[in-house]
Amino acid sequence: MTLDHRDNHLQAVRSTLSIIIYPIQQLANLPQSGGKWIAEGLSTRQELQEENASLHTQVFLQQTQLQQLIGLMAENMRLRELLDSSRRIYERVLIAEIMSVDLEPFSHQIVINKGSRSGVYIGQPIIDADGVMGQIINVSPFTSIAMIITDPSHATPVVVNRNGLRAIAIGTGIANTMDIPHIPNNADIQVGDILVTSGLGGRFPAGYPVATITETTSDPSLPFATISATSTAKLDRSREALLVWRNEVQDNEPAEALQMDCSPNDSNCEPIPEPTTEAMEP
Repeated sequence: MTLDHRDNHLQAVRSTLSIIIYPIQQLANLPQSGGKWIAEGLSTRQELQEENASLHTQVFLQQTQLQQLIGLMAENMRLRELLDSSRRIYERVLIAEIMSVDLEPFSHQIVINKGSRSGVYIGQPIIDADGVMGQIINVSPFTSIAMIITDPSHATPVVVNRNGLRAIAIGTGIANTMDIPHIPNNADIQVGDILVTSGLGGRFPAGYPVATITETTSDPSLPFATISATSTAKLDRSREALLVWRNEVQDNEPAEALQMDCSPNDSNCEPIPEPTTEAMEP
């Protein structure tokens, strides 16, 4: 043993014995390792089952909410008919790709690959999957320039979705940031409130998300509160934009006054309004 300790004469023997003993060690550890593997498998299976049940519940709730939304839309249309008011349908849309972004630090404008040949017109709203992006300010045959809602020159009429309070969302020149001026200190507006388009001015369709209130500061020495909001649209990340046309049908307006997008003899022809070129509403 002394010689082995000093010169490792039995190293080869120990290595051979360890190889022979290794299967026996594995067999000895098999109950413990097997039990651990089974427990982990059962735990993972249980977690998957719980997650699956949770997702099924969420889908069911969302489908229920969707049915409620469809019912509310139908009820809204019936009430408009009863009140003899105009019926607005926003259904004609066109997907456009963002080609370039203005490099001016305080000018938030983009160029899209759709122009007058596609029916794009000045003042036309553009949106993405999350909310309003801006409006068209210049049109050429194949491309158009749009001003983003965070541009300092842009103002969007909005309402607080929670209580209907009217306001104006003004661009700050800072990415995704907007100011809400001229709101009294005692106004019912809170952090987290969602601002949607009001439809006033006839430029943006009503009900599209615009921004979320992120900060409100009230100073008794000032007549108005300082309110900031963050745009819901992904203004600095979107690669595509959706151009929206508004089909507005007045019950007391003759059909001849509306532009047709197909042959007058076509039974499936639907009227669309003349493109508007009115100036941007402040």
